Amino acid sequence: MKPAPLTALPHHVAIVMDGNGRWATKRFLPRIAGHKQGVDTLRACVQACADRGIAILTVFAFSSENWNRPAEEVSGLMDLLGMALTREVPRLQESGVRLYFVGDRQQLSLKVQMALSQAEADTAHNDRMIFNVCFNYGGRWDIAQAAQKLANSGQAITEMSLDRAMALAHVPDPDLLIRTGGELRISNFLLWQAAYSELCFSDKLWPDFDGAALDDAIAFFSGRERRFGQTSAQLKNSQTPRSAQAHAHAHAHAVKVA
Repeated sequence: MKPAPLTALPHHVAIVMDGNGRWATKRFLPRIAGHKQGVDTLRACVQACADRGIAILTVFAFSSENWNRPAEEVSGLMDLLGMALTREVPRLQESGVRLYFVGDRQQLSLKVQMALSQAEADTAHNDRMIFNVCFNYGGRWDIAQAAQKLANSGQAITEMSLDRAMALAHVPDPDLLIRTGGELRISNFLLWQAAYSELCFSDKLWPDFDGAALDDAIAFFSGRERRFGQTSAQLKNSQTPRSAQAHAHAHAHAVKVA
């Protein structure tokens, strides 16, 4: 399938990368082998999004609930993170991609915290695409930390102030949220930010999610009518293109500090 026209592109794509373990199990491999393959798929996905002109990509890499997985798998994921940073950050620099790590860093080792901060600093001047990696992240945690931040500063908790205190306040809300692996839920991912996202569920396991699958998701998005509380008749009578309306709505509900 050919890439979707630029006018139909989502500005911000978010992905729940599910299915690494099942991909490995089907091949009689250890689960960590699936996660390693998933990193390769993610690298290709970042490039595919940049090539298609998508401005922001946000992925769910490690949830706050993933600590409950077997200790061996968690340890392997931490080691994989370190290897991925060493290998991938120079590629992101060359590609003009700015990296953000979003999530609770307090549970991470000091070594990991420093590595995440260094990766962000190394790509801070890139402006081709923003790449958010949600690591030790949960949607409920995000809402709770935002509320606590406002309470600590004495600010009133309103929809707008809470939005500005969210961990992803540096980007507008996602237009399209994709989940791979065949599950039909968002699993505590971007609970606040996904309020108006189009939800696309793919049966492909994450290591099998390729450029054609991305184009299928974009084609799905381009066929959706994004009303944001309006009626279809209002949209038809509007002089503003649907994609521009979506972007305007997203920017009106987020504060960009990037």
